Amino acid sequence: MRFEQAENLLKLAIWMQSTAEGVSTTDIAEEFNVSRRTAERMRDVIGRLVPQMIEIKEGRNKRWRIPSGKFSSLTRFDADELAELQAAISRLRRDNLEEPADILENLAIKIKSIVRADQVAKLETDLEALLEAEGFAMRPGPKLKIKGEVLNTLRNAVKACLKVKITYEPIHEEDTSERVVAPYGFLYGNRHYMIAWCDKAKDFRMFSLSNIQEAVITDKPFTRKRSFSLQDYAERSFGVFQEEPFKVVWKFSSDVAPRAKEYQFHPSQVFDEQDDGTLLVTFTAGGWMEMCWHLFTWGKDVEIIAPDHLKQKYQEMIGEVNKWKP
Repeated sequence: MRFEQAENLLKLAIWMQSTAEGVSTTDIAEEFNVSRRTAERMRDVIGRLVPQMIEIKEGRNKRWRIPSGKFSSLTRFDADELAELQAAISRLRRDNLEEPADILENLAIKIKSIVRADQVAKLETDLEALLEAEGFAMRPGPKLKIKGEVLNTLRNAVKACLKVKITYEPIHEEDTSERVVAPYGFLYGNRHYMIAWCDKAKDFRMFSLSNIQEAVITDKPFTRKRSFSLQDYAERSFGVFQEEPFKVVWKFSSDVAPRAKEYQFHPSQVFDEQDDGTLLVTFTAGGWMEMCWHLFTWGKDVEIIAPDHLKQKYQEMIGEVNKWKP
């Protein structure tokens, strides 16, 4: 057996131990990029090596898992993994998301606590070196404050599927209002938002976390709409501002085309390299204002081909900026 095959079997065994719902042959085939027949052989090998493997039936479908503890001694953590975890913690703290940062910090502590004593010294040395060598730039500029107790309450409500009564202070409205909402999740960016079903609006709405002054969990449960996907909701827009998606075409000059190709402007994007070295980028999304903000960073090296209303908005914003010049 080749080393790669042995490594895949070991990864599969650890995976089958780490999941409560089990692993199907389809899962194995997709994860290891193998045929269904090969996936079945891999499962059978694990079954021979670990007779305690459990078969879980779901109608006509079957899944398999290994009871916890069988491969604990083979599960180890290295400095690269812990460095990525520490970097994620730092990014969350940079963005004033203290609650999720604390959760990951506790996870890091738990992981370190189960590392064998003879590995701790080397792990700590490697981790320190990586953190020094792979630091990240702090994002400049002002940061919005988010109340830790508010975010914690909202996270608990999401997990429990309970409606929340929030006291909300919109930026463009003088009066603070109270809303009863069903929180579905969060979108993190330059500003951080809660996505929730609003009883008053009878629709999904975005609420800036920094504008939520108070949140109280009610005793009213809600059932998640199966038709709603937070991922799909986010991908409707270039940023976080939601509006009806439209087809966008940008043209980057030959000077910046290689750099533009390194970006993912939107998950639906398509690149079309032109004979003159320029690059056309096409995607479908809403959020014209955030598009204009981003296009400012490219200056004269980008041109809006479509749609016309985005061209107009961009020119209007440039005109407003020019008015500020002394």
